[in-house]
Amino acid sequence: MTQQSHSEPVRGATAGARAGLGLASKVALTTGADFWHTAAIPEAGVPALLVTDGPHGLRKQSEGGDALGLGDSVPATCFPPAVGLGSSWNVDLIHTVGTALGDEARAEGVSVLLGPGVNIRRSPLCGRNFEYYSEDPFLAGTLGAAWVLGVQSRGVGTSLKHFAANNQETDRMRVDVQADERTLREIYLPAFERIVTTARPWTVMCSYNTLRGVAVSENRWLLTTVLRDEWGFDGLVMSDWGAVNDRVRALAAGLDLTMPAAAGDDAVIAAVESGALDEAIVDTAVERVLALVDRATATDAGRYDTDAHHALAAAAATESAVLLKNEDGLLPLEATALESIAVIGEFARTPRFQGSGSSQVVPTRVDSVLDAITELAGTAARFEPGFRLDGVADPDLVAEAVTLAGSADTVLLFLGLPTAVESEGFDRTGLALPADQLALLDAVADVNPRVAVVLSNGAVVSVADWRDRAQAILEGWLLGQAGGSATVDLLFGLATPSGRLTETIPLRLEDTPSRLNFPGSDGVVVYGERIHVGYRWFDTLDVPVAYPFGFGLSYTTFDYADLALDPSGDGLTVSFTVTNTGDRAGAEVAQVYVRDVESTVDRPVHELKGFAKVLLVPGESRQVTIALDERAFAFWSVREHRWVVEAGDFEIRVGASSRDIRLAGVHTSPGDGIPPTLTGMSTLGEWFAHPIGGPLLAEAFAAAGGGPGLGDVDPLLLKMAAGAPLTKLAAFSPGMTGTVIDGLVEAVREHTFRP
Repeated sequence: MTQQSHSEPVRGATAGARAGLGLASKVALTTGADFWHTAAIPEAGVPALLVTDGPHGLRKQSEGGDALGLGDSVPATCFPPAVGLGSSWNVDLIHTVGTALGDEARAEGVSVLLGPGVNIRRSPLCGRNFEYYSEDPFLAGTLGAAWVLGVQSRGVGTSLKHFAANNQETDRMRVDVQADERTLREIYLPAFERIVTTARPWTVMCSYNTLRGVAVSENRWLLTTVLRDEWGFDGLVMSDWGAVNDRVRALAAGLDLTMPAAAGDDAVIAAVESGALDEAIVDTAVERVLALVDRATATDAGRYDTDAHHALAAAAATESAVLLKNEDGLLPLEATALESIAVIGEFARTPRFQGSGSSQVVPTRVDSVLDAITELAGTAARFEPGFRLDGVADPDLVAEAVTLAGSADTVLLFLGLPTAVESEGFDRTGLALPADQLALLDAVADVNPRVAVVLSNGAVVSVADWRDRAQAILEGWLLGQAGGSATVDLLFGLATPSGRLTETIPLRLEDTPSRLNFPGSDGVVVYGERIHVGYRWFDTLDVPVAYPFGFGLSYTTFDYADLALDPSGDGLTVSFTVTNTGDRAGAEVAQVYVRDVESTVDRPVHELKGFAKVLLVPGESRQVTIALDERAFAFWSVREHRWVVEAGDFEIRVGASSRDIRLAGVHTSPGDGIPPTLTGMSTLGEWFAHPIGGPLLAEAFAAAGGGPGLGDVDPLLLKMAAGAPLTKLAAFSPGMTGTVIDGLVEAVREHTFRP
C-alpha cells in the first residue's frame, strides 16, 4: 500500500469576526483573494479557504497556478468523469467515489470541491457533456445528490454547478437562454432542486449565461426566489470564474462570493454609502462566507491510500462502460482459447480517459488497455496503432493494422474522439467519428469479421453508419485512470457489463430535438423543443433511434415479474421481482417510468421517476421496491405557478430501457385536491369543469334569466363558447355583467381557500 502526504488545511476560528468588521473588510470578503482562495481577515480570525476544481478528481494547482495551468496540478486519482460514472446508475458507488474525493481534498487542504456538474445534455454536441450525468433531470439529480453527500461526509464542501440553463459552450459567457418557465421547472432546474433539498450542498455556483434577458449572476429570481425562498438553500452562492459583470447588482440578486479575485470593492462601498445598495445585503453575504469558513473545520493526517483509490476508480470504470452490441456472443473473449488477438487503435496504447478543460486531472497513474491485455493474454496479443491521434490519415499505419487483423482470431479495435474534438470552451460540430478511423474500421472488417469496437469518447457519437461492420460494440466513454484494466476485465469476462445509457444515441444528428435551436444565433438560444428533451422527444414522437435511453446489454439475461402498485400517502410504492435467468452473475438496472394517460397539458409519453441497480447471481430472484412521491405525477402549471397533480389514471411502466418495458400497471390518482384558479379570463369550459366554479356559474346563468336554460342550448353553440373567456360573455349575455363576473371570481376564491 502506498500513501500520499500533503499539507494540512489552514484552519481558523471566526467567532467574533462578525462584530466589528468595517465596511471595507466586509466587502473584501465578498470576492476571492486570488484564483483559488477566499479572502482572509487575519485580525478578525478569518482564514482563507482553498477551493479547487474536481468533479472527478482534484485539480489543486501548484503555488501560483491559474485556471489555464491545466498540467501543473498535484497528482490525484482521476475517477471516471460523469459521462461514465453516470452510466453506472449506481447511487452507492457514486457516494463512495464522492467520499474518496472528499478524503483527497482533506489531504490537500481543499475546503470546497467545485462540483458536481448536473447540467442537462440538451444536445449531444455540447463540448462539456463529459462533465454532466444525463439528458434526464431525475437521474442527474439523484446521482449528483449521492456525489454531494459522499464528498460532504468527509467535511469538505461541494459547489453545485452550473446554475442554471448552461447547456452549451458556444458563446457561453453571454448567450441569452430563452426558455419558458415550464421548461425550466421540468427539465433544467429539477436536478439542482433535488440536490439542494436532499443533499444540502455547501455552495452553489452560478453559470455564465444570461437567462431570459438577465445575467444569471444578477438574476434575483433564480438566485434568491427559486434557490432560497422556494428550495430553502442555506449555503453560499458563488460565481463561476469571471461570471460577474457588476458586483453591486450581483450582491443585490443574492450572489455572495465573486470568484476569482475581482475589482469593484470601491464600487460596492460607494453603492452602500450612497444608499443604492443596502448594507444589510452585504452583511448577509458576509454571514454566508463566514458560515462557510465555520463549516470547513475538518482536519486530517494529510494522507490517503492511492492504491485503494485506484482500485475504486477501476471498480467505477467497470460499471461505467455500456455494451451496445454483442452479436453471436463474441464477447466475452477467452484468452486461453484464442491463439492470436489483434489489438488495433492508438487509444489502446495511449488512453483517452478524461475530458479537457478545468476538470483535467494529473492522475496518480494510468492503466492502458495494451498493458492490461499483454499481462492477461501474453504473446497472443499483438498491437498496431492503426491511426494517428491528430486525425491525419496514415496509409502505412492502416496497412500494418490490416495485415495484423487478417492473421488474428479476433480484432479488438479501439476508436474514439481525439482530445481536440471535445472540450470545455467549444462545442462539437457533428457526431461522427474521425474519417480516418472509420476507414480503418472498414479495412479491418474486410479481412476479419470478428471485430469488437471499443469506444473512447466524452459524448455520444453516431454508430448507425458503421455498427453493422462490428460484431460487438463496447461504449467506454471516458473511464478515468483505471479504465484500461477495467475495459480488459469486461472484454475477457472477468467482469460483466452493467452500464446503461444516460443519453439516447440517435440515428442522425438531424433527429435530435434541439437540432434547429442549437447553439442559437445572434447571442440568443431558444429552447424551442421545450420539455421534450432526449428520450422525451424520441419516445413521444416514436422517432427511430440507434440505442434508447437506459439501454445496455449484459453477459446474462434478466426477467421481470410480479408487479404490484401500493398507494401510500401522496405517492405510490412500486414493487416487482427481477430474476437472473442466465449463467453469469450480473447487475440489472430496473427503471420505472410514469405516463399520464390523459392530461390537460401536453406531456411526454413517459418520464423516468425511479430506478434500482440489482446485482444477482445466476438463478437468483430479488424483489425490488421503488417509492414514487407525489412529484412523480406532477407537471409545472404556468397558470397556477405550482406543481399540479391531476386526478386520473397514470400508467406505471417498468423496464430495462425507455423502449424495453417489461411490466405495466395503472395507478389511479385522486390528484392533489387543489382546484385550479379561476379568473374572468378563464374560459367557459374551464368554469364548468371546475368543481366549485361550475355550479356557481350555472346559478348565475339561471339568475340572469330571460333566456333558455343551459340544457336547452344547442350543444354545438356550447362547444363553440367553451373556449371563450367568461368576461367576453358580457357582450352576449346582458345579465352577465362585469360586476357579476367579479363576484363569481371572488366567490370561487373564498370557497377554495377558506380555512
